[in-house]
Amino acid sequence: MNTEFHHYYQQIRSKQKREALIWSGLMLVLYLWAGSISELNLKTIIVNAPHFFDYIGQTVPTLHWDVLFADGHTKGSFAYWGYRLNIQLPLIWETIQLAFSSTILSTLLSVVLAFIAANNTDSPKWLKFSVRTFVAFLRTMPELAWAVMCVMAFGIGAIPGFIALTLHTVGSLTKLFYESIETASDKPVRGLKACGAGRLQRMRYALWPQVQPIFLSYSFMRLEINFRQSTILGLVGAGGIGQELMTSIKLDRYDQVSMTLLLIILVVSIMDYASGKLRKRVVEGTF
Repeated sequence: MNTEFHHYYQQIRSKQKREALIWSGLMLVLYLWAGSISELNLKTIIVNAPHFFDYIGQTVPTLHWDVLFADGHTKGSFAYWGYRLNIQLPLIWETIQLAFSSTILSTLLSVVLAFIAANNTDSPKWLKFSVRTFVAFLRTMPELAWAVMCVMAFGIGAIPGFIALTLHTVGSLTKLFYESIETASDKPVRGLKACGAGRLQRMRYALWPQVQPIFLSYSFMRLEINFRQSTILGLVGAGGIGQELMTSIKLDRYDQVSMTLLLIILVVSIMDYASGKLRKRVVEGTF
């Protein structure tokens, strides 16, 4: 018996090894093929990698212990390093507002669209198809592309960033939401339907309680993404701290590049921690 099992085990292991080797070889071929098409040159990356670290080194501010807490006119002090905080902090706040406002509006719109697009909510087929096609188009366009078009239409400022984030977030969240609705249990739905409940009542009392924690979790996750994206959108003039970062890079103000990045990292870390805690409480049902 042990001999037969050992023989069978060896056959399975040999098959797994062959499959792993074949797939690994296939992935390597695809990787090399993709690299050749995209003109990826590892030698160039290795040779120029030190320049990247040189640039990072230039952004590190020069601080002196003896004048560390001196006023803003003293070179080498914290105050001298952060002399543009009066400009950067309002822009950070604007970036946070962009992320929150676009996420809140997108979540509300996505909830409505998701219940229309889901297969188990008895929506008309033409309406379901229209919504799915519309949100697919919204998420196909990256935020940066939306931002560029909105900047051309509305000018530089926070409005293009808000519109770009909202459009893409609606496309992404709606898909996540209607897929969550479709995976919900249909037993409560059938029970309410047997009692004579209407379509809206079935969605409200059978589906919504099941998907609400998932919706909130996805919304918190999207809030984190939108803050990061709003920083990037500022690079093309769509508002937020990204504009300050781009200005500092163009003017070779290396110390202000590091200060701006430090502020972004701090805010992202705080938002990640807070939203992670909230997501955990929502999923556990203790929110």
